[in-house]
Amino acid sequence: MKVCLSALFLALAVPALAQEPVAAPAPVAIPSPALPRVVLDTSAGRIVIELETAKAPISATNFLKYVDQKKLDGVEFYRAVKAADHFGFVQFGANGEPKRLLPPIAHEPTTQTGLHHTDGEVSLARLAPGTGRSEFTISVGDQTRSLDAGQGQPADNLGYAAFGHVVEGMDVIVGIMDAPVSPTATQHGAFQGQVPVAPVKVLTARRVRP
Repeated sequence: MKVCLSALFLALAVPALAQEPVAAPAPVAIPSPALPRVVLDTSAGRIVIELETAKAPISATNFLKYVDQKKLDGVEFYRAVKAADHFGFVQFGANGEPKRLLPPIAHEPTTQTGLHHTDGEVSLARLAPGTGRSEFTISVGDQTRSLDAGQGQPADNLGYAAFGHVVEGMDVIVGIMDAPVSPTATQHGAFQGQVPVAPVKVLTARRVRP
């Protein structure tokens, strides 16, 4: 009788064990591909920019074209806007020099990309949407109220196109913004009071990855 009871117990127990949940294998984390980075070696020091090629592909790719074709070698930071301590922006690029210009690109507003003009953000300046080419700004402090889409600047409320951020060298950017500006000089008749007395030059602009 003991043998029969043991056999019956095993017959009942085995199905119960088979029904115990099996732990699912832990998901394998797939690393995101590294975003491209560009080094600006300037007369004031090194600046490293990481580009948001996934979120702002048109604007980021445009910047990389200028880099890869060496069209930013020798350009200057020709504008510095300081509204307060650690608050403003600087601007650099081809400054209308014909031999450096590539075709204008479609505008990518921040409402589309999800990027914002926070401290160190790099963006493409423009006039009307779709006219942006080769003039790039770097925010110092939070400039979302001035430069993001929907914030009233420029007047069409589409803002500038943010596409990357400074990951090294913000001290260089702040130094450019803090440097003396001429009270009378202009660039193509504009930016009076915002033109540096001694503009910082981009010696080379090169990809470092990928």
